[in-house]
Amino acid sequence: MGFSKEEKTRRILRGFKTVFFLITMVISFLVFSAPVFFVIADTLLPTALLSASIPPSSSSLLKTLCSHFSNYDFRYSLIDIPLISIIRSAVIICVYSFCDGPKLSRGPYLGITMICSVSSLIFVSLKASFVFNSSKEGSAMEAALFICSLGFAIAHMIVAYRTSCRERRKLLVYKIDIEAVSFSFLYLVQRCN
Repeated sequence: MGFSKEEKTRRILRGFKTVFFLITMVISFLVFSAPVFFVIADTLLPTALLSASIPPSSSSLLKTLCSHFSNYDFRYSLIDIPLISIIRSAVIICVYSFCDGPKLSRGPYLGITMICSVSSLIFVSLKASFVFNSSKEGSAMEAALFICSLGFAIAHMIVAYRTSCRERRKLLVYKIDIEAVSFSFLYLVQRCN
């Protein structure tokens, strides 16, 4: 027993609708959770790029990190780029988690994200000018580390602005709905009297 042609097309159409719905839901989830995803990526990616750019040695990771901190030089050391990204992400996610709708629409989240991102942009740009103008050649991993940090700083600003706009739209719709409900309620109360 097979399906009729009409039944097959109906099943295929239902399958396409289901796949479209699932893709739309995943995209909506990613857009809604963009601040969290960018914080996670901003924390992990620069750290992974730094560890990939460090030549492998027989000593432990702790000894390698201690040697980087003890031999720190602003012009040559790259250990501060992932630290800047981690600090920036920690501050942004703390502010994001403490804010709700009205605070996300204006104020602390957007302002602190902009301050953190612009200050890290300035720091990383200044550091890049020192690192790449020095006598040694920068590797592709070092360039990727700088580009990654700069890109995430800009991405944090864009996501904060988009989140702020989304929350303002929600508040505007909520305000209109409350006015409509209160007007309808007053109209019904007056008609009853």
